[in-house]
Amino acid sequence: MTQPSLRHAGINLGGTQEDPNADAESGIFGFWMFLMSDAVIFALLFAIYGTAVAATAGGPTPRSEFKLDSALIETLLLLTSSLTVGMGVLAMKYDATRRPVFAWMGVTLALGIAFLFMEWHDFSTMFSHGAYPTRSAFLSSFFALVPLHGLHVLAGCIWMLVMGAQVLAYGFDTRVKINILRLSLFWHFLDVIWIAILTVVYLQGHVS
Repeated sequence: MTQPSLRHAGINLGGTQEDPNADAESGIFGFWMFLMSDAVIFALLFAIYGTAVAATAGGPTPRSEFKLDSALIETLLLLTSSLTVGMGVLAMKYDATRRPVFAWMGVTLALGIAFLFMEWHDFSTMFSHGAYPTRSAFLSSFFALVPLHGLHVLAGCIWMLVMGAQVLAYGFDTRVKINILRLSLFWHFLDVIWIAILTVVYLQGHVS
């Protein structure tokens, strides 16, 4: 297992160079650095939310605005999409055809879009109750944190469409495989952030 040809970052790149997976190892490492910097931003927003959650200014509170059943359904959608994107990467690794990769990525995209529609419905309901970002420090911190995650999910959905176009144009060459693996890491990262949001924002809001 110490041969260079057996060391890879989760994908089989092939090729004729001595170590065909060196590009993947360096490219994925760089993307991990990006994810860690993104995690720092979310950590700061979590800290701000934690200090402002009680500052409701006599307006809407977490218990009155958060719908736990909706949040749990959104969690199920994202966790399922994490499974399907992983299956897409495995299909790319072990199957040379495009169809299974497109199928798994298509399911992931559909789940991501369903999540965004549900989240937008939740926000619209809050707006109808007068729960605007400018209403209190609690709502300002909430709308700084949770919609930012939603924007990341939207970016991931757009990225999937771009990767589908790249696969059609270039097939599964080295660049495309590395980009798909980066996309899967990004999507798993969003699931981790959402679990933190579910715990810190929604569940804690109902408990308190």
